[in-house]
Amino acid sequence: MDLKASAGMIPAAKKLVTAILLIFFLLFPHYSGYLGHHPSATFSMADPKFLFMLIHFVAGQTLGIIHEAGHGVCYLLPCPQWITAAMGTIFQWLFPAGIAWYFWRRGERFGAMVALFFLGFSMQYTDWYISTAHEGLHLPASRSFLGVDGYHDFNYLLSRVGWVRYDGLIAGIVRFLAYMVMLAGVIGMVLESFAAPSKKRV
Repeated sequence: MDLKASAGMIPAAKKLVTAILLIFFLLFPHYSGYLGHHPSATFSMADPKFLFMLIHFVAGQTLGIIHEAGHGVCYLLPCPQWITAAMGTIFQWLFPAGIAWYFWRRGERFGAMVALFFLGFSMQYTDWYISTAHEGLHLPASRSFLGVDGYHDFNYLLSRVGWVRYDGLIAGIVRFLAYMVMLAGVIGMVLESFAAPSKKRV
């Protein structure tokens, strides 16, 4: 392969990833209502609604595994109950944040911005989860990620401080912060994609 052509592939790939995530970010507010829904056969596969439902379904399963892994840490360690309840979300946020930090430390800022974008995306799921806190402490198996009866983390956490009635407000604040983090990631990707390549000294 021509070395010049190979070197040009990386900037082109960065621009492609940036364009895809920028379009996703712009469309996300319109289709974010499909969080927590399973892809429906009533939509054509070419319909953006089907695509976003599929994305949310796959992302929900992936984030669910990470979330439950956070709880799992406290199942192995003697954590207080409130930390056990919070650890799922903490782990869900720390995972992409840790990846962003890793790439940033390596000087790979584009990778850090992509990870930052997905931190904001993960926060969107927390916003949705918080907004359902008023529905009760007990999660039936039909709504639980693990398929068994469980407890609603944020119903428990907000009940401890008497804030369950404010779940909508708290969810809105988290949603705003999530969009800001996603926007920061997109802006960072744009700047990194179109930045002039630095010349290395020989």
